[in-house]
Formats: sequence, C-alpha cells, structure tokens
Amino acid sequence: MKPYVRYAVAGASAICFGLAPVAQAKPESTVRAGVLTCSVEGGASFIFGSTKDMRCVFDSEGRKERYVGRIDKFGVDIGITGKSVLVWTVLAPTDNLSAGSLSGEYIGISADASIGVGGGANLLVGGSNDTISLQPLSAQAQTGLNAALAVAALKLQVFDERS
Repeated sequence: MKPYVRYAVAGASAICFGLAPVAQAKPESTVRAGVLTCSVEGGASFIFGSTKDMRCVFDSEGRKERYVGRIDKFGVDIGITGKSVLVWTVLAPTDNLSAGSLSGEYIGISADASIGVGGGANLLVGGSNDTISLQPLSAQAQTGLNAALAVAALKLQVFDERS
C-alpha cells in the first residue's frame, strides 16, 4: 500500500476513534453482543453527502440475523467508491438480544478516504431506545477515490425474504 493511502486511512481512523467518547450508548454498562458485518453498495458521493444501500449479517454466538439498511452521510463526502465492507462490534445492555433488536436508526460519525484502496471507520449509536452502540471492529475496506468526514445516519431493518 502506498504511504499516502496508509496515512489517509490512519488519519480517518484516528478521527473516528478519537471522537469515540462523543458517541456512547446510554447505559452505563454494556457488553459485547456480537458482530455486525455489512456489504455496502458503491456509488458517487456529492459535496454535502451520500446515500448507500447495505446488506448486513449480525452474528451473536452462532445465531445469525440478516438486515438491510441505508447509510446516509451529511458533511464533506466527495468521490466515487466501489462496494465496501463495514464490520462493527455490537455493544448492548445484554449479550442476549432478542430477534430484530438491531432494527432502528443510528447516528454517529464517519470518516474515510480512498485513493485506489482505502478505508475508514463509522461509530454509531441507536437501535432499541438508543441502547446499542456500533463500534468499529476494523477499518472499513473500500476502493475508489473519495474523502469523507461526516455525520452518518444508519437505518436497519430485519431482512424479510418474502418482500
């Protein structure tokens, strides 16, 4: 990986992780409830934001739930990206979440950069009464040419194959 790409990824990750205390779930104590992995559609970003569809799998001790969603970014978000993958650790008041518990709206911060290849991180809070926190487990992996530092809004709903 070229040095400038590495610096861009490191900078974007540092911004998100540095702002981590800003976005915390309401409960005083949280536990790791599982991992949410999302495949995000590629597309163009405009100066003031972007909207991208995603498909996700929540894995909680072998139990898997499928979700669909949309992530909207508001702020500086310029460029074009290919498909990307986001992986979050899901923190919640309990590690025994009921089916569909991740459905809902989340808000937080997002930073990413790509020149050919790149990455970023998204830290979000929301879900069931704002008690669920999506913490970046690993940097977002993406390809394209873009830069973003924005407020991110994520809406998740259980995937219904009959729809």
